[in-house]
Amino acid sequence: MNLAQAISAMGLIALPHIHAADPVNVAFSEEIPSRPNIVLILADDMGYGDPHCYNADSKIATPNIDALAAAGMSFTDAHAAGPLCHLSRYGLMTGRYPFRAQPGKWANQPTIADDQVTVPQLLQTAGYQTAMVGKWHLGFHENGYDKPLVGGPIHRGFDSYFGIRASTDIPPYFYIRGDMAVSPPSNHIAANNSDGWSKIQGAFWREGGIAPDLELKDVLPRFTEEAITVIQDYAERPKASRKPLMMYLAYPAPHTPWLPSAEFSGKSGAGMYGDFVMMVDHQVGQITRELDAAGMADDTLLVFSSDNGPTWYDVDREEFGHDCAGGLRGMKSDAWEGGHRVPFIVRWPEVVERGCQSATTINFVDVLATVAEIVGLPLPEHAGPDSFSFHKVLTGSLPPEQTVRDDLIIQSGGGFMTIRVEEWKLIDGLGSGGFSEPRKVKPIPGEASGQLYNLASDPAESNNVFLKFPDIVERLKKRMQQLKQAEGHRFVR
Repeated sequence: MNLAQAISAMGLIALPHIHAADPVNVAFSEEIPSRPNIVLILADDMGYGDPHCYNADSKIATPNIDALAAAGMSFTDAHAAGPLCHLSRYGLMTGRYPFRAQPGKWANQPTIADDQVTVPQLLQTAGYQTAMVGKWHLGFHENGYDKPLVGGPIHRGFDSYFGIRASTDIPPYFYIRGDMAVSPPSNHIAANNSDGWSKIQGAFWREGGIAPDLELKDVLPRFTEEAITVIQDYAERPKASRKPLMMYLAYPAPHTPWLPSAEFSGKSGAGMYGDFVMMVDHQVGQITRELDAAGMADDTLLVFSSDNGPTWYDVDREEFGHDCAGGLRGMKSDAWEGGHRVPFIVRWPEVVERGCQSATTINFVDVLATVAEIVGLPLPEHAGPDSFSFHKVLTGSLPPEQTVRDDLIIQSGGGFMTIRVEEWKLIDGLGSGGFSEPRKVKPIPGEASGQLYNLASDPAESNNVFLKFPDIVERLKKRMQQLKQAEGHRFVR
């Protein structure tokens, strides 16, 4: 089933314009609810149409991700906070749209301010043990690799951290434990590319420093090993002395370099990319099996998603017959749906109905308010200004006439602003605004200067009706400007 068929089957139509509950002043019961363990697994550059559970025509076997979908809720209209790695991760951690910050400064400094509330900080307040394993990509104060890397995970709410500063194609390459480099990037690695692919696909990485104890092909399984250690160490503690656990596992794959192990090479129908997705799926299975073995699965809210769309061009889709975006237009970095609509699965036994789907529109920034409602803590006054709780969607208690959020605003990698209100989507430029060609098109006087799509009838964004509905264009432009000028949704409701 492709995206259009899935949307039709779920009955996604124009929703009434009803205000959702205030995302930061939710009503909590006086009795603190049972607090589940929370495990958030984030893949990197996996497309909406890669998992078989989202695209029956996928050429990639993903049995472990499919099993999560069968045991929980799959969102079909979930969006990253932005269509690039550092943008989406900023929104995920802070509940704040990344266009309100300067996440592009991650290479030189932390992008999350010292006074910003993050998901792990909130959970620490609620009595959680917090751990992160994997790709950070939100910056550090770097002053030599023999000194503490300030402003990273353990300074933003995580009790422990093992990972890397950014992607496995961006040097310097070295592991970090806590806030110290395990070994400095004292060696050098030459740049690499793969024949038959674009310059940013395949086994691509940039030249630069690399630590003696790191091999790029080992990073993905190493993170699984570290995450399993977190689970095992937690499970070995006496139950009476345990805090609930929050673990954020941020895989750097299937982002480039595509480095599937021999076990998966040649096994998919989508080339080395598909093989690498299969390897990611296998890692996910190792984590879920470890939760089962530790007796933690029934008391764990597990989320699986991807940070943005895939790096997969039209020529790749034609060659392999595999549509990474599952019927959506575009890819990573783009303003089109393929850039930021992502698989998003929640398994929470005895709370979330098994094997169900939701067409509710949600965004990564909504995780903060959702977690706050789950653990029974109101957000501080200035925390999560763009975050709306979708807890009632998970429990099945949201009235069918209500929505979680009235609108959604996303900035593309190339700077286009996009706003979504009900079924309408406005892009304030022509072209993809990202990696797909044409990236930017100069408007012709008298013709459309932007893009307007009705996603209910045209989920593939094939029919630009910008000139046909000028009143809708103006309404969405006004709302976009209102949101851009405000500090957050709470100030403009």
